[in-house]
Amino acid sequence: MTIVLGLTGSIGMGKSTVAAMFADEGVPVFDADAEVHKLQGPGGRLVAAIEAAFPDTTGADGVDRTALGEAVFGKPEAFKRLEGIVHPAVAEERQRFLAANRDRALVVLDVPLLFEAGGWRGVDKIAVVSAPAQVQRARVLARPGMTAARFESILARQMPDAEKRERADFVIPTGGSLDETREVVRTVIACLARAEGG
Repeated sequence: MTIVLGLTGSIGMGKSTVAAMFADEGVPVFDADAEVHKLQGPGGRLVAAIEAAFPDTTGADGVDRTALGEAVFGKPEAFKRLEGIVHPAVAEERQRFLAANRDRALVVLDVPLLFEAGGWRGVDKIAVVSAPAQVQRARVLARPGMTAARFESILARQMPDAEKRERADFVIPTGGSLDETREVVRTVIACLARAEGG
């Protein structure tokens, strides 16, 4: 039986780096964000639906993320409408991924809003990626186009890091070196392999 590990963490915690470490160790990873990019990219199957709901937010390259962000930013109703388009499509892709990897001992679902969107109910174990608040803030504010106000708004929509850590089966710290983080990832894989074997 496959163990499904939900991997999550607030913005700027290093989740993508940790997901890549699991992949490097041979564990299949489903990246929900990458899936959204594909669905909204050039020729993506959600582009027409998003254009219909939010006119002038798409073009030849698919969804214009800046324009779409402005169309839904600070507008709960619009944001909910967008989620209604995106979430079911991502769920379908996730089911395809799980079916394709049902013979594997361990798979990772990399889901940013695992707790907030209720995805934690569909996994066997949860790993939370976490770094000190000042490290997180510095990482996020270094991103192109990011402002302190936007960062605060994103944080407000996410469950606090402390609460995520409390609900996790594993906490993967990313405030130190990459080697230290990789060591924890390997330990998590070993623990889950033992659980599967036992």
